[in-house]
Amino acid sequence: MIEDLRTLVEVESPSRDLEALAASAKTVAAVIESRLGGEAVLVGSEAGPHVHWSGGGEPRVLILGHHDTVFPLGTLARRPFRVEGGRATGPGVFDMLGGLVQAVHGLAALDDLSGVEILVTADEEVGSGSSRALIEERALACGAVLVFEGAADGGGLKTGRKGCGTFRVSIAGRASHAGLEPAAGVNALVEAAHQVLDIAALGRPEIGTTVTPTVAAAGTLDNVVPAEATVVVDVRVESAEEKERIEAAFAALAPHLDEARITVEGAVGRPPMPESASAELFAVARELRPGIEGVAVGGGSDGNFTAALGVPTLDGLGAVGGGAHADHEYVVVEAMAERASLVTGLVNAIRGV
Repeated sequence: MIEDLRTLVEVESPSRDLEALAASAKTVAAVIESRLGGEAVLVGSEAGPHVHWSGGGEPRVLILGHHDTVFPLGTLARRPFRVEGGRATGPGVFDMLGGLVQAVHGLAALDDLSGVEILVTADEEVGSGSSRALIEERALACGAVLVFEGAADGGGLKTGRKGCGTFRVSIAGRASHAGLEPAAGVNALVEAAHQVLDIAALGRPEIGTTVTPTVAAAGTLDNVVPAEATVVVDVRVESAEEKERIEAAFAALAPHLDEARITVEGAVGRPPMPESASAELFAVARELRPGIEGVAVGGGSDGNFTAALGVPTLDGLGAVGGGAHADHEYVVVEAMAERASLVTGLVNAIRGV
């Protein structure tokens, strides 16, 4: 398992880098084929190749993951794959290459692979725009989904996820000389300040809705009234009703300054994953591993899409570790075999073996 993990980590795969993702997809396919046999098919897309493998027979369970990472080319040279002190480190090791390795090795312990499919996508870290339709198609065909994103703290499974999305608010004003005739302008930065306060007020953290302005830009020179400004906003919600409320509120944003204009782009692109979607599969997992915890988390995954279809979905089955998207990302080596055996048990239980 460690050698397969090294193989995947040492082929860098930053999102949107089509050449790197093509090489990564071939490597993922080769690892799957070497451990499970059969053919792993590369499914081309504008975001890079997805990898699809089937054990044949009637589809019963979808193993879901992604091979793109958030780390740019060159990260590996600075932070190479290492195993020290019981931890494996390197770019993408926790999110989510370790989970892929565990899934493949868990399946390799099965005498019969019929009914099992694997889908490893190339664009999860950037919203799954090119893979969503394929994910939903295979999830509906299989009827159960196991998602191999990293485990929650302490090795818990992820039984619920918030819906998440990004909004971009663009403000158009009018430039003028800040000293000679400031009143002749329409200050897009001042309008943006009003909008930031209005937007932040949309949050309802007591029911799980967070609305967080994250990036803002405005202005060109220090003596020019800004003609343009933008505000980027991260949104997380726990219910479909809140998704609708937030999207309607962004659509209704109105300018405070005369002649300022506002344009809004974005949506809550990943629907919430309610804990009810994971209840059936989590109960099976607890039978196999008594005491394993289940937690609802704020981050989204491709499991949000499958759960929204009503397909039973269990997430967080990947590596035990931490530091996703950070330089201290790591996987607990000792836990890898046990997590792989959990895959074996879950797949057998889903197929009624």
